[in-house]
Amino acid sequence: MTKQIDLKSTLLYGISMAILLFLLKWLELRFVVFDHLFEVYAAIISVIFMVLGAWLMHNFQQRKLEKENAKQEIVAVPELGLSQREMEVLVFMSQGFTNQQIADKLFLSIHTIKTHGSNLFVKLDVKNRTQALVRAKELEILE
Repeated sequence: MTKQIDLKSTLLYGISMAILLFLLKWLELRFVVFDHLFEVYAAIISVIFMVLGAWLMHNFQQRKLEKENAKQEIVAVPELGLSQREMEVLVFMSQGFTNQQIADKLFLSIHTIKTHGSNLFVKLDVKNRTQALVRAKELEILE
């Protein structure tokens, strides 16, 4: 899957670069502007692709973090009888997300997230989020 993502990104990057170069040459011929230096064009292209590269790197890091979180979820399921969803909610809680943000990320209602949170509190024998996270770290459920 990552090879497909890398291939798509590489193709998209190359096509974008070709289109941009074509556009710059077209503008040069269209307005007969030969006074601009090559360095100006190179600087414009460099800035555009620097921003594009930073954006792509940010997206790849986001995907990598989500994959690592998915691996972390599986570790604790058998220990206390936590369901997969309860583990997902616990992981997102440990990252500091609010109930609404967790609901948005998991495509669930906020009521469902609160129910999973309550079940977590019962299974971990705690009364709030902070205690739940401390208990999960003590039990080595979370890093």
